[in-house]
Amino acid sequence: MLWQVLEGLSRDSAKRLRFVPGVVYADEGAACGQSPEDRAKTVAEAKLVLQSVGFPWHIVALEEVFSLPPSVLRCSAREPVGTEGAYKAAVDSFLQQQHALGEEQQSLPCPPRPPIRAGPPTAGQTEALSTLFSSVETLTAKEELLRTLRTHLILHVARTHGYSKVMMGDSCTRLAIKLMTSLALGRGAFLAWDTGFSDERHGDVVVVRPMREHTLKEVAFYNRLFAVPSVFTPAVDTKAPEKASIHRLMEAFILRLQAQFPSTVSTVYRTSEKLVKAPRDGCAAGTPGPRCLLCMCVLDVDTADSATAFGAQTSSQLPQTQPPVAQAEAPTVSCCCTGMGGARHCCRTEEDPRARVIEQLCYGCRVNMKDLLSVAALPGPPATLHPGRGPAPQPEGRG
Repeated sequence: MLWQVLEGLSRDSAKRLRFVPGVVYADEGAACGQSPEDRAKTVAEAKLVLQSVGFPWHIVALEEVFSLPPSVLRCSAREPVGTEGAYKAAVDSFLQQQHALGEEQQSLPCPPRPPIRAGPPTAGQTEALSTLFSSVETLTAKEELLRTLRTHLILHVARTHGYSKVMMGDSCTRLAIKLMTSLALGRGAFLAWDTGFSDERHGDVVVVRPMREHTLKEVAFYNRLFAVPSVFTPAVDTKAPEKASIHRLMEAFILRLQAQFPSTVSTVYRTSEKLVKAPRDGCAAGTPGPRCLLCMCVLDVDTADSATAFGAQTSSQLPQTQPPVAQAEAPTVSCCCTGMGGARHCCRTEEDPRARVIEQLCYGCRVNMKDLLSVAALPGPPATLHPGRGPAPQPEGRG
C-alpha cells in the first residue's frame, strides 16, 4: 500500500494523488513476548524502510495506550456543515506549493520532514502491558484486545498530528476472513464498519481500506516483482495451532476452501459489499448515543428491554456469584447494607468494576471480556467510565 501511494504521488502518474501522507509504525513486541533486543532490532529495520520512503513517519509503542487521554474513547464531532469549498481551496494551495518547488523537486513525494518518534516506553508501562495480556485466558480475546488497542493508538496519533484519514492495508483475503470471524464473535451488527471501504464510527478521523480489492496472492506477487522491502515481525498468534483461536480457525477454513474453489474469497468479499450501515450511527447523524467502550460502535445490547439477554447475562454470572464453601480460617466480613424500606442489598455488587465495564460494551466485546481475569489491568483512568451506557458523549465542535 505504501508503494502504491508513492507511485500515485509521482509526477509520472496519470492521476496524481493530492495529499501529503504520513506513516505510523506501532511496535507490538511487548504484547507478542519479544525481548527488548529483538524489539530494538525490529524497530531499527522499520526505521530504515521509513527513511527511504521520504514521508513523515511516527514510531509508537503499544505501551503508550496507558498514557492516552480519555478523549480517545469519545466520538469526536466532524467538521461543521457548509465547508464544501475548503477541500477545493486546500487542493489549490497544494498545487501552488508543488509548482513553487520547481521542476527538480517535484519528483519528491513530499518535503523532507524530521522524524517524529516518542520516547521509549517505561519499564512500568511494559510490565503493565505484559500483565494485561497475561490476564487474558484465550488467544481469541488476546487478538481482539490487541486490535482494539492498536486502533486507539493509531487514531490518537492521527488526531495529534492533524490527519483526517487513516489508510489500513487490509486485503480482500483478510477482509473475507475478518467477516467470517466477526460473525463467529457476535459482531454481525457491525460488519459494514469492520469490513467496508470507509469506517466513520470515530467521527473526525475516517478509517479507509484502499487495498480491499487485492488478494493476498496479488500483494505477494507485487512485492516480489517490484522488490518492495518488508519487515517481518512475530504476531501474537505466531506458531499457534490451527484451533488455538477463532481467527486462526477461520483463516485456515477460508484458505483451504480458496485452494479448492478459487472463487471463495471473492464470493465472501462481494457479500460484504452488499451490507449497508445502520442508520442509527449516532455520531455521524449528529445525535450522540451510547457507544461501546472498546470498539466505539453503537451498543447493540439492551438488557432493560430484552428478557432473553437479561436471562443469558444472569445465568452466565451464576457460577461466579455462588458462595464458596465456608472455611474455618476465613474471616467473616459483613458487606450487606440496609436500604430504604428495610431492603437489604450488597454494596459489593453495586461497586463491581467488571459490571460497570460490561454494561458499557457491545455484545461481541462482552464475550471477549469474559476471558479477561481482571478489568483493573485495562488502560485508561476510571474517569473514562460513567454510570450511563457507553462512553460519555463529547460536546459538539472540535476541541
